[in-house]
Amino acid sequence: MTAPGDPGPTATGGPGVTGAGALVAALASYGVDTVFGIPGTHNLAVYQELVKAGIRCVTPRHEQGAGYAADGYARAGGRPGVAVTTTGPAALNAATALAQAYSDSVPVLLVSPGVPSSHPRQGRGYLHESKDQSRALDAVCAWSHRVTSVAEIPAAVARAFAFFGEGRPRPVHIEIPVDLLDAEGTAGLGPPLRLSRRAPDPAALD
Repeated sequence: MTAPGDPGPTATGGPGVTGAGALVAALASYGVDTVFGIPGTHNLAVYQELVKAGIRCVTPRHEQGAGYAADGYARAGGRPGVAVTTTGPAALNAATALAQAYSDSVPVLLVSPGVPSSHPRQGRGYLHESKDQSRALDAVCAWSHRVTSVAEIPAAVARAFAFFGEGRPRPVHIEIPVDLLDAEGTAGLGPPLRLSRRAPDPAALD
């Protein structure tokens, strides 16, 4: 697995890569070989790409179980755990596990689709619509981000893994609008973000 700060692949995908393809390529570049989650209407494109990439998909009975399984994977193996859910209630089902990971400083990445990029989020009855999914999960994560383009997806994954290596490796969340998962665009991987690892003041420790 590529550690944050180590040189990584310089490019992947290219013109015509889908958002789901860009996501899975970015995860694979960090050595992700297992994800926990439940396929649903809005994330099937992600699971298709996971299968193509040979990444193992573990399916629990509930999204909360997916979050706790990713947490346990990280604790047992020392590598970030990754969970993939579908939108709205499914993503929020994983929030309990993320809150525990935050409390215990465990590196967990939750990836979930969100309402389409053109959707106004005004309670118009879109399937699994929530008022503000990313903001809700930001309350229990170190960082939650909704991407706005296919090209932004690899950068969001890079930032997520940089968070794991910067300080306390707490959980993070990436939301990808469902329309971007099938949309085609240009997406490349650069070297992982290099953030300085935080260290306590020795005087404060004394």
